[in-house]
Amino acid sequence: MRQRRLRALRFRPRRLAQVLVGLCLAQPLSGCFVDTEHPDPELETADKYTYGPRQPYVSLPALDWWRNFRSAELTKLMELAQTANLDIAVAVAQIIQADAQVRVAGAPLLPNVTANYSSQRSRTSPASISPTAATTRRGSLISDLHTANLSASYVLDFWGQTRATVLANEESAIASRFNREVVAITAEVTVANAYFQVLGAQDRLRIANTNLAEANRVLQVIRDRFAQGTASQLEIAQQESLVDQVKANIPPLVITEQQNRVALAVLVGRAPENFKIRGGNMYAVHIPTVTPGLPSDILNQRPDIRQAEAQLASANHSVESARAAFFPTIQLTGQNGLQSLALAALFTPAAWYFTWTAALAQPVFDGFQRLGQLELEQGVQQQFLQQYRKSVLNAFSDVEQALIALQQETIRERLQSDVVRTARQAFVLSEQRLREGTVDLTTVVQIEQTLFTAEDLLSQIRLARLLAVVSLFQALGGGWPPLNAPPPPIPPNGGGPI
Repeated sequence: MRQRRLRALRFRPRRLAQVLVGLCLAQPLSGCFVDTEHPDPELETADKYTYGPRQPYVSLPALDWWRNFRSAELTKLMELAQTANLDIAVAVAQIIQADAQVRVAGAPLLPNVTANYSSQRSRTSPASISPTAATTRRGSLISDLHTANLSASYVLDFWGQTRATVLANEESAIASRFNREVVAITAEVTVANAYFQVLGAQDRLRIANTNLAEANRVLQVIRDRFAQGTASQLEIAQQESLVDQVKANIPPLVITEQQNRVALAVLVGRAPENFKIRGGNMYAVHIPTVTPGLPSDILNQRPDIRQAEAQLASANHSVESARAAFFPTIQLTGQNGLQSLALAALFTPAAWYFTWTAALAQPVFDGFQRLGQLELEQGVQQQFLQQYRKSVLNAFSDVEQALIALQQETIRERLQSDVVRTARQAFVLSEQRLREGTVDLTTVVQIEQTLFTAEDLLSQIRLARLLAVVSLFQALGGGWPPLNAPPPPIPPNGGGPI
């Protein structure tokens, strides 16, 4: 009889192990129980940009697109921003969090094994023992129990719930990487815009100071004529008013220059008090030629589109996980260890014991919690689907708007240059005739104001053209990888989440 019980003990764990192996082999089939249909974004993609050039691939932007402006100081600021910008550092920290979340979500795919040891001493109350037992079991009031074991538990992911959760978190980790690229491009564009704002303010300040000097020169001519009796006090007052107006235009330009210097310091992670830039002239900056490629290319070039795509994929897997929660949960638990009343006998064969348990739980009624969770995930899925579609349409719109702005600002700059040239000629002639006394002061003041306004407007148009080029770079997703670039190296972990 004893031998039969021992054979039964040997048979049960082996049979349970066979069941465990069979269930584990069924894991690859778990996806068959989950609806993996994903919604179709139904994207509308044009064959070409309406305002793009005829040859869309003539001059695609490089990865280091800012070098095309041929400004050493701008290149230095860009390189510094890539390593010291705090927004990029925050995005990198979010990547670390997303990778850690993948590990947390994937932990249930592996068994949970715990090593336990306990030592218990108990004393039985003498009042609870009968007198006869007390006389025959003297010395048994205090007893010890020593236990050492390994306990393991494992929830079979038979329906793919945990697997779908891991995939959702992996897509979220991918989205965090594209978010880092979005933040990096935004930081680079902000640096370029702020730097060009500094150059634009410096150019306008130079124009204002030149105009101030010319206005003072005309004022001196009028005063000389007044001393000779050929000009009136009214004419002096008119020119002094123009001089004061030019002076009043200078402080706003100083504000623009100094504030953008401070903003640049923050963008490159420096204290404004310890940050210096030289600046220069907008006309010393080369305006590169940029072509956008085809609209379909932007789906892979824009990191914000790739981020929205990864977020949609994550939402799809979350729906799968929520749907799998309706199926039964299969859990295996077991203990294998040693137990003895005496510590000296703990590691003997007689102290060995084990416990194996297989449990199945089917949710029957939970107050519609699982149904609500599924509907919640489906709502999030629809949200990210529409956000993805909007991101694509916004990308097409951004490129078209940047192309329009660049095209029209280029034409506008050329036309405004002609205005400045003719206004300069008219001012030189009017000043000469003013000295000769053959033109009235009102005409000279009007010509002078026209020249000052035209020169300042030309500087603003030049700045707008530079900003339009930067906007086009941003709309295209930054730079394009070289056509013959080697494939990226495979990380040591095989390219999966860290």
